[in-house]
Amino acid sequence: MNRIHRLMPGGIPRWVRCYDNGGRSFDRYTVVFTRKSFGFESMYLAMSEHPMHPQGFGQHGHSKWFPVDVVQENGRCQWPPAIGRKCHLGVRIPFATLPTDCQRLVVRDYKEIWNIETKGTK
Repeated sequence: MNRIHRLMPGGIPRWVRCYDNGGRSFDRYTVVFTRKSFGFESMYLAMSEHPMHPQGFGQHGHSKWFPVDVVQENGRCQWPPAIGRKCHLGVRIPFATLPTDCQRLVVRDYKEIWNIETKGTK
């Protein structure tokens, strides 16, 4: 199995966790990039339904010591929620349920993070 199939089985990024806050804010969707070592930092992407539209929103961020979707309780980090469960970012959802524009942006960033090139794409 080649590298792209391990990192993106079926064209879906393997190492991301996706959240939907149900429209409580303009940056409704948050995707946390996981498994790639960024030192102590964790990267994420907050976005609206159309993040690349001039009136849309798509912004990268990072968490200094632990993933942004992991909550600290009693001085200890907890696990990220399972799909269908909630955290402060909203309900965790499968990648396939993100809006198409959000999926496109996540895939573009994911390929850059993991240094994945596919034939015919930049």
